[in-house]
Amino acid sequence: MDNSQYLTVTALTQYLKRKFDVDPYLGHVYLMGEISNFRLRPTHQYFSLKDDKAKISAVMFKSNFSKVKFKPEEGMKVLVKGKISLYEPSGTYQMYVESMEPDGLGALYLALEQLKKKLSQQGIFDLPKREIPLFPKRIAVVTSQSGAVIHDIMTTIKRRYPIVQLVLFPAQVQGDTAAETIVQQLKRINELGNFDTIIIGRGGGSIEDLWPFNEEIVAQAIVQSQIPIISSVGHETDTTIADMVADLRAATPTAAAELATPVLRDVLLHIQDLKGRLANAQVKLIQNYRDQVKNYSQNTFLQHPERIYEVYLQKVDNLSSRLNKVISEMIYKDKQTLWNVRGRLNDQSPMSQLHYYDTVVTGFQQRILNSTIRIINNNRNSFSKEVAALDSLSPLKTLSRGFSIATNKNGKILKQVKDYQVDETVDLKVTDGHVKLITKEISEENNG
Repeated sequence: MDNSQYLTVTALTQYLKRKFDVDPYLGHVYLMGEISNFRLRPTHQYFSLKDDKAKISAVMFKSNFSKVKFKPEEGMKVLVKGKISLYEPSGTYQMYVESMEPDGLGALYLALEQLKKKLSQQGIFDLPKREIPLFPKRIAVVTSQSGAVIHDIMTTIKRRYPIVQLVLFPAQVQGDTAAETIVQQLKRINELGNFDTIIIGRGGGSIEDLWPFNEEIVAQAIVQSQIPIISSVGHETDTTIADMVADLRAATPTAAAELATPVLRDVLLHIQDLKGRLANAQVKLIQNYRDQVKNYSQNTFLQHPERIYEVYLQKVDNLSSRLNKVISEMIYKDKQTLWNVRGRLNDQSPMSQLHYYDTVVTGFQQRILNSTIRIINNNRNSFSKEVAALDSLSPLKTLSRGFSIATNKNGKILKQVKDYQVDETVDLKVTDGHVKLITKEISEENNG
């Protein structure tokens, strides 16, 4: 079988991909559709575009997606531009999106509304505003060094409050990198820390021109600043995120300078006015004190201070009398109580009880002595009887009746014939001494 006419899947896929890539109509495609299967990923974005009757897969690489100003959402209608090509591993065709805009609403306006909603949910717009210092010593200005903003601010401050030190921190206020330079300058000012107020701003323009002041990083830097910030971006009708999160918004750069500083002439006039009012108040206060001293000097009690104590002396006498009376009554009652207790103690004196118990103890001692003598006599009589009985049974008593006790040389008592041996020395105990005998003959008595 000849297989040369058959293509491999790879060969076919490569052929179709080349058809897609060389087709001039598929290299620059403008497509309108609804986003489907979208999930925000950290790098490349994969999703679908669909209408009522068809769907196409789409991919947008990180480099292109980073330029999108709004956040794509599921179901959002968008306008995309890119090319159609074939993805060889799966053999499916898809659109490689290079740019994306919302359908019917500008991308920047949509991004602005989305950021407003996000910051509102975070509560940033509800944070308390910091108070702008009334008499600043140093003011930092973040704006372009070549624009009219810094010129207007310098002119206004020189006219109103020339003693303040104004320091320019130049930053880009337009373009893709403008937001980063604004944030860097705000951080630098806060790190220095020796400024009372910060003014940020630029002149008017389109939403694209003002867009750096709508970036989230700028809003976060303004919120995190430890120094109060006045925002003056665009004209009076322009409102940016920076204006909304700043501590104070000014319609123009000139208005920002006026809000940041007082009028020195007015301040000096106010100080002069306060100085005069202070002098008048001091004179009036001294006069009031003098009048009070005069009134006090004419007071009856001050002219006759002893009258102040007359009433108190009388009260002290009354209280002393009442105190003495109360103390006397208390002493009397305590004496009565003491006498009553003393009488009760005498009635219950332990001496009579001691005398009674002494008599009882003496009686018991005598009874014990009599009982002891009686017991001794009884025991003595019993002992004599037992001694007499024991004496009657004593072997010595038996010896006195003519009996004797025979023992061998070892002291063993010889009771029977078998205990004796011929020629053995026998000790014979008699009533008044001992007799040594030698056994000559032994004979056993026959009782049968």
